[in-house]
Amino acid sequence: MSTLTAMPACLYIVATPIGNLTDMTPHAIDILKQVAIIACEDTRTSGKLLSHFGIDTRGSKTDDTESVNPDADADTGVKQKGHHKLWAYHEHNSAIQTPKIIEMIQQGHSVALISDAGTPLVSDPGYQLVQAAHAAKVIVSPIVGASAAIAALSVAGLPSDRFSFIGFLPAKTHGRQKQLTALQTRTETLIFYEAPHRIIASLEDMKTVFGAEREVTFCRELTKTFETVRKSTLGDLVEFVKADDNQQRGEIVVVVAGVNVAQDTDDISAHDKLLGRLLEDLSVKKAAALAADITGVKKNALYQRLLEIQA
Repeated sequence: MSTLTAMPACLYIVATPIGNLTDMTPHAIDILKQVAIIACEDTRTSGKLLSHFGIDTRGSKTDDTESVNPDADADTGVKQKGHHKLWAYHEHNSAIQTPKIIEMIQQGHSVALISDAGTPLVSDPGYQLVQAAHAAKVIVSPIVGASAAIAALSVAGLPSDRFSFIGFLPAKTHGRQKQLTALQTRTETLIFYEAPHRIIASLEDMKTVFGAEREVTFCRELTKTFETVRKSTLGDLVEFVKADDNQQRGEIVVVVAGVNVAQDTDDISAHDKLLGRLLEDLSVKKAAALAADITGVKKNALYQRLLEIQA
């Protein structure tokens, strides 16, 4: 029994490779072969991926899709008449396509949403469609796979117990520095995406706002032939990227340590008075958590210091 015959028609959110095509899961291939419609950012990009895995985008002659299938997409030039199952879905046409896709699913035809690379909705279109699916009581099912943000975090060598995905920073310097300033005192690891033509400017702004000694891991072209994973400081990283034009190309993820990640014993002991007072009313665990919120010091380090004080 196939995956689709085992459950009602639904919206599948399907992750695709971020570089290495062998990262495509058998489950994802199976789903994409069986759904009536594949919604994607760019039909040209996704068409190449689907062709590689032998996924026919012409659709079945028995699919009753013509009544809601859109005409040619102006951005891609791909004709989508008749039973073509590959539909363009992006920020410029989502308001039009969303109700058509929901209608397709309500008529009993499963639909898959994919992005150009990685997991849909992570700095990609799709939120409006998933929101509409929930509102229409349509089943939404994830088909898991690659995500550049999580892949970068896994190799960054920075604390991964708490992190925030920031995505792309504003394109202009003023807006970029304003957002970075708002993030300046955050204690969790921060994950950014950046475009190649803005990478030097963004790194320089990070250096200015966060400081040259802030730890950072630069990830470029993950899972591809010329992959870069470089752990450094922002000061050194700016010079490294400036000196090598190749580092200014491709898909880039920047993972930045939160503030106070590398607190030493002397810094922690400076909070002994506070820790001692908290221990009068709270358990070690609760005191460490509250002190971490107040000081920005890592909770585990404060927990160890509390044990020392208590002893």
